[in-house]
Order: sequence, then C-alpha cells, then structure tokens
Amino acid sequence: MGLPDTGHGHDHGHAADRVEDRSRLRMVLLVTATVAVVEIVGAALSGSLALLADAGHMVTDASSIVLALSASLMATLPASPRRTFGYHRAEILAALVNALVLLGICGYITYVGIRHLVTPEHVHASQMVVFAAIGLVANLGSMGLLAARREKSLNMRAAFLEVASDALGSAAALAAALVILGTGWLRADPVASLLIAVLILPRSAQLLRDTLAVLLEGAPPGLDVEDVRAHLARVEGVVDVHDLHAWLITSGMPALSAHVTVSDAALAERGVGGVLDELCRCTTAEFGIDHATFQIEPQTHRAHEDLGEPHS
Repeated sequence: MGLPDTGHGHDHGHAADRVEDRSRLRMVLLVTATVAVVEIVGAALSGSLALLADAGHMVTDASSIVLALSASLMATLPASPRRTFGYHRAEILAALVNALVLLGICGYITYVGIRHLVTPEHVHASQMVVFAAIGLVANLGSMGLLAARREKSLNMRAAFLEVASDALGSAAALAAALVILGTGWLRADPVASLLIAVLILPRSAQLLRDTLAVLLEGAPPGLDVEDVRAHLARVEGVVDVHDLHAWLITSGMPALSAHVTVSDAALAERGVGGVLDELCRCTTAEFGIDHATFQIEPQTHRAHEDLGEPHS
C-alpha cells in the first residue's frame, strides 16, 4: 500500500520559476548572439586568436541557450502514461550537452593556442581592445541577468557558467590586447587563449559531474539517506524501513520511495492513512522532499515479503 505526495504547490512553483528562467534566457540569447557576431568581425579585422576563441565560445553558448530554452519548455509538458514524471529530465540532458560542449571548446582552444605560441601571428591590438571591451561589458550584463537564477536548476547554472566563462574570455582578450599594445609581445594573444581554456575546464568538469549524478540517480546533494531512514524509523509504530531510495527528478525536485513495516497495533489504531500522513510530514518537514512514496507493510506480513525480495 502506498500514497505519493503529489506536491502540486511545488509543481506550480517550478512552473513560475521556468517562466522567469525563459525570460532571462531570451534576453541573454539576444545579447550573446549579437556580441558573437561583433567579436567574429573583430577577430577577422584584428587577427586575434583570443578574440576568435571567445567569439567561437559565444556562438556555441548561443546554441546552448537555445537548447536550454527548449529544455525548459519541454519540462512544462504534462506527464503521460509513458512519461509519468513528465519531461523534467530534459533540463538535465541540456546541462549535460552544455558541459560536453564546454569541454570540447577547452580542447580546441588549447590546440590552437599552443600552435600560436610556437609561431606567433600579427595582431592589430587597437582593434582588439575595442571589440574585447564590447564583449566584456555585454557578458557582464548577461551575468547580471542570470546570477539570481543560477542556483535554481542545473540548466540555469549551465547557462550562467557559460556566460561567466565568456566574460572571463573577453577580459583575457582585453588584457592581451593591452599587453600587445604596450609591449608588442604577440604571444600574449595565445597565452590569453590558453588562460580561457584553464578557466573553463574546472567549471565544465563540475557541471558534468553534477549532471551525471542526477542521471545515475544518486542521492540528492546534502541528503544523508541513513539520516532519513533513522527519522522515518522514529515515527510511532514503525518497526523497520527498507528498500529506501532517494534521487533527483531534476534540480530542486528530490524524490524518495521506501518500504515501511508498521506494527499491527499502530495500523489498527491510526489506520494506513494516519501512518502515511506522519511519514510524509517527516520527509517534507525534515528533508524538503515533497515527492515521497511509501509502501506500508503490516508487521505480520513481513515474513511473506522476506521470501519475495531482498532488503536494502
């Protein structure tokens, strides 16, 4: 016997959050696409590898933001008999793609940067300064749009990290341009490109780890499953808690399921509904888990279950 807490209020909150996310993502997409075109022109005019790398990064980011917007819209689609949790995981898949793209960019920038270190190429530093400064200002504005939402979902966190890495890239390109302008040291351009790769790598690797943790259905960050088990076991009448599983449906949507053995006396006194209410209050109040499903087993039925499935 089981009863899931549907968490309708929780779902409405997620819907409102996604509307806000999409609004901000659309504005960032407009800024990112515009600046990418500007930096491509600037790279062609100045001959700067750092500017071209940052422009290429921003083109990829624009594509990733389109993907993030699509995933956010898909997540609002209703559940169906075949997609019982809806399309919430689309956001996680989008974040995974973004992480992989960032890692690919790191590899490309590293390859070209090393090649230009060996054989430096001429750069028009004055033009590079102008275009890099435009990119930096625009990226800082986009970061401001996404900063308040970056902890709401992995999808938004991915978008924020990409814009942040764009800003770092623009700052590195600007610094390289100023060095070349002041000293004539052409290797400052590929050095800036390699710095961009170094700054992007740890963030993209962390994002990849986080998305894989969700897809592999690991326990939500900060949640101690044994602590949950202990709290549930303290509910009056509970004899045992087993087959306990906790995972994330998507960012901010933890779920839990468990088999709970309850004494026959407690069931007779409070009924299955009363016990379920206490268990759901426990997971919601103590751990913030709204999506919880419990299978209640009378203590006299325990021996029958032991024959059928292993405990965890």
